[in-house]
Amino acid sequence: MKAFYYLLFIAFLGISCNSVKRTKKLVAKGDYDKAISLAVKKLQKDKNAEEYDPHIGVLEEAFFKAQEADTRQVKFLKKDKTLLNAKEIYFIYLDLNARQNLIRPLLPLYSKEMGRNANFAFSDYSNDIIRAKSEYAKSLYQEADLYIQRNTKLDYRSAYNILCELDEMEPNYRDVNRLKDETHFQGTDFVLVQLNNHTDQFIPLRLERDLLDFNTYNLDEFWTEYHSRQDNGINYDYSVDLNFQTIQISPERISEKQFTRKATVKDGFDYRRDRGGNIVKDSLGNPIKIERFKDVSAVITMTDQQKQVFVGGTVVYTDLVNRRQLNSFPISTEFVFNNVFATFRGDDRALTADDRIIVNNRFVPFPNNEQMVFDAGTDIKERFKKILKDNSIQ
Repeated sequence: MKAFYYLLFIAFLGISCNSVKRTKKLVAKGDYDKAISLAVKKLQKDKNAEEYDPHIGVLEEAFFKAQEADTRQVKFLKKDKTLLNAKEIYFIYLDLNARQNLIRPLLPLYSKEMGRNANFAFSDYSNDIIRAKSEYAKSLYQEADLYIQRNTKLDYRSAYNILCELDEMEPNYRDVNRLKDETHFQGTDFVLVQLNNHTDQFIPLRLERDLLDFNTYNLDEFWTEYHSRQDNGINYDYSVDLNFQTIQISPERISEKQFTRKATVKDGFDYRRDRGGNIVKDSLGNPIKIERFKDVSAVITMTDQQKQVFVGGTVVYTDLVNRRQLNSFPISTEFVFNNVFATFRGDDRALTADDRIIVNNRFVPFPNNEQMVFDAGTDIKERFKKILKDNSIQ
């Protein structure tokens, strides 16, 4: 049993040695933070355990080299004040501080191998972090202002993204909230959507409102805003015109046709009789019945009500800034009102299942022209929605 535990201990030491070698290789390659992370994980298990003792020396070396490399990089970056440098300096100081906070809970760390406590020269970076954050915020603000001065849609969008980064890092910094609203407004493409009736038919007001209700279109575009009414305070970039060019409504039509249904149906039964006229019985003494069939017929008068509307037009995209047409798409639909009902004379047993459905129908008043156009507009809206989605302005 002792031999078993001895072998287990030797195996464990082997794993620990391999772990130390891996950490030392990371230090040799300059991957200091990964080496620190691995060493800390081992020591967090039991910093006084003999098998983890070699990690203390490696941790000390990795920490010293990491801090030295970052400090040297900060000195270099401070020589050239740019947005990228200000950002990097800020995050290096955060790294310097985080590295110390990772190790601090383990202290003191006594190494039997080194015969002393590990030496970690900690510094107070709070003032450096505050100054670096201030410089970074200032650089972001200045960078956003440069984009704003260029006064183009794309530059306003770039400025907005920078201001969002600034607002996330330093909420309520100067007038950032106002500038975010301004750059979003200036970077947005405003689209005026108009419905134009070039037909001699009336377009219902409720259809026009439904077609121009963009809340139901789910366009969800951050940099594009659709308006159905012109706002005098906005210079529109594009227009989308839904032009109704044709509305054709057929007259109300009623057609009739008459036809006969014939069928052979059961019509009771007779008793089987012998030659003498006597009823024949089966082996149980019951009279034998014979089904009787009969030919029946019914005359059906079928009435078909029909009224149709065809709506056709175009959707035209126009660049209002450069005053040129960008594209044009045909749009059309057809809606048919159809009602079929029937009456019959004769034996209802001659009717089919479909006949019975139609016979149960009744005459329905024809919809007026306004209703027909509105019903066709439901499909027009879906087609219009697809055109808007497929031809997004960005």
